[in-house]
Amino acid sequence: MKRNKDPKISLGKVLLRVFGFFFVSILCGVLITGFLAPVVAFTSTTVGGSVGFYQSLPAELDVDSPSLSSTVVSADGQLIATFFAENRVKVPLEEMSPFIREAIIAIEDSRFYEHAGVDAQGIMRALSSNLTQGTRQGASTLTQQYVTNVLNESRLSDGRPEDVVLSGQKTVGDKLREIKLALELEKRFSKDQILEGYLNIVFFNRNAYGIEAASRYFFSTSAMDLTLPQAALLAGLVNGPSIYDPIADPQAALDRRNLVLGRMLEQGKITAVDHGVAVATPIELDITPSLQGCAGTSFATYFCDYVSHLILNNEAFGSTLEERERLLYRGGLTITTTLDSRLQNLAQQQVDASAGANPDKWGAAMTTVQPGTGKILAMAQNTVFVPQEGKYDTQLNFNVDAKDENGYDLNGAGGFQPGSTMKPFIYAEWLNEGKHPTATVDASRRVYPVGFPWRSSCGKVLGGYSTAQKAQNLGADDDLQNNDDGYYRPMPINYGLYNSINTATFATAAQLDFCGIQKMVDAVGLHSGLDNAPVNMHQIGNLLGSIGVAPMVLASAYATFANDGTYCKPIAITGISDSQGRQFEAQTPECREAVKPAVARGVNSVLQDVMKVGSGVWIEPKVHTKVPVAAKTGTSNNNGATWVAGYTTTLATASFFGDTTAGQQRAGQNVTINGKFYKSLDGYMIAGPQWANYMVEAVALYPSGPFVAPAPPPSPAPTTPATPQLTRR
Repeated sequence: MKRNKDPKISLGKVLLRVFGFFFVSILCGVLITGFLAPVVAFTSTTVGGSVGFYQSLPAELDVDSPSLSSTVVSADGQLIATFFAENRVKVPLEEMSPFIREAIIAIEDSRFYEHAGVDAQGIMRALSSNLTQGTRQGASTLTQQYVTNVLNESRLSDGRPEDVVLSGQKTVGDKLREIKLALELEKRFSKDQILEGYLNIVFFNRNAYGIEAASRYFFSTSAMDLTLPQAALLAGLVNGPSIYDPIADPQAALDRRNLVLGRMLEQGKITAVDHGVAVATPIELDITPSLQGCAGTSFATYFCDYVSHLILNNEAFGSTLEERERLLYRGGLTITTTLDSRLQNLAQQQVDASAGANPDKWGAAMTTVQPGTGKILAMAQNTVFVPQEGKYDTQLNFNVDAKDENGYDLNGAGGFQPGSTMKPFIYAEWLNEGKHPTATVDASRRVYPVGFPWRSSCGKVLGGYSTAQKAQNLGADDDLQNNDDGYYRPMPINYGLYNSINTATFATAAQLDFCGIQKMVDAVGLHSGLDNAPVNMHQIGNLLGSIGVAPMVLASAYATFANDGTYCKPIAITGISDSQGRQFEAQTPECREAVKPAVARGVNSVLQDVMKVGSGVWIEPKVHTKVPVAAKTGTSNNNGATWVAGYTTTLATASFFGDTTAGQQRAGQNVTINGKFYKSLDGYMIAGPQWANYMVEAVALYPSGPFVAPAPPPSPAPTTPATPQLTRR
């Protein structure tokens, strides 16, 4: 051993420490006497000035203030995501292992159940060690540590991280205030309440605040099921989370754990046998990373993102965005959603399979809503939220609007051209005006020049489309086109709809009031996916779906027909509560009669034929052989957006496949997708099987019956022989 070359200096240090010990002992005695006096007074009287000073805690020392994680769950109880500023799950003391309670007291505050919040013996012992031996022992009780944690949590919750005070940064004033508040806390709460609060708030590492989160993170277990070695490791960790981190420094963590076990043995909390077994147990971690927010989950990621925007955009959860974010990330909310995890998994499987490896980044999306409630039961798309090598990544939600009705961002793609899925609403207005459901229209007409006498009883001018001139600014064809030859002839209107004949749709609209068409489209909730504006049906091109509509919106519109004409606004959240059981505003069904029942039944009748003999006849599997279904295919002019929107009496699903890249200008022509070449994409080709494969399994979970048949028409309609050809549009 190396000798000390200067014994005089060593002796001086000892004398200085001894002198300091006696000096501070006197000072400490005065302070403790002064601070404990009110506690003594409180036991004998309930009035008096000295007691009054301690009887009101500052608002920042709120035992319920620690930041708590918020969870988003499906309707059937599956965890979708967790939001947190600090990953913390509050649990009562009785749901914590006795080992962790005994371990934390043994290592941090062995006299916890004996002192009144400040431990005079502990202070004297620490002072003696620090001044005479040069150590740096602390003397804060668990109650004092709890006070420090709560004060710091209050500062963080108020957005003041710069004001957080760590142990080594405390001034004399900070320490005196801590003592005062610790004494007051002990007057108001039992020891078990304080211990519970401490174990729920204490920091273990940046992924785990509180014992429950720490148990889950380090050992993939609950606080209740912690073993003795596990509890001792966590108890030792709080004194220096970075120093004793079992991941970064396993040996330091092991030494610290064994120190805790030794203290527990010394204090009679465990037997020698238990101690021996625990010390011989190696550290066996089972790390479960804490996944933050929607980006941290692989289940219903985009639905989760939609739900988070519903919270952050709603002033019912705070007058400012900052307040709403604080509630979501720190408020300990349980957000119960409408999602059915079974349907979600089925939908995800289908959209993922549609484009396969997808090097060209084609988009697939599906939303299912429940007729009669508007509940969103599934919302899936074939992309990843966080970039991954070889994956199509985007944070845009293909299924929802870009903005909500108040102009707040929804992170949606802004919709896609719905194409021929708009046609049933034209037919609905035909029936609404009392016209015969099988009347003949002249689908041979291909020219509708500028100035054509379209009807508009509300005085709104029609425009935006002409088939009689080559004016590029109008974006018009030389004449109106069908997808297949052989359909430029008179035909029954229902035949024209289920075969998706463009010229039949124009011939239908030529006999209707466009103001009525507008009311019909508005009534079922259709609107632009970009800015929530109404789809302007006086722009003639919208008869064939030229304005982008989101799948969720289209599914809700079709659900109106399934629900005998009653439209229900789509909803995603059915309940919101915090850790104290306080209830917040959720979404409830908002339904209204949008279409006359007789009209809805007439539409259902024709759309059932789409799958049997119309434009959806090539779609496999044949869902209609298992349960009555109604549906409509749709394809945009350049084949870059393709659809099938279909429904039973219990489920309405919009299935989309197409170009989802910026600008959405890519044509779906002469393309190879999932190893198959397509000259021109059509709704029945990919969006169709995507929808059908999903619905075949979904209808087993939501049994449905036949649609109500429409009443017989009052008189026979004019008939024209129709060639039994099938179109694929």
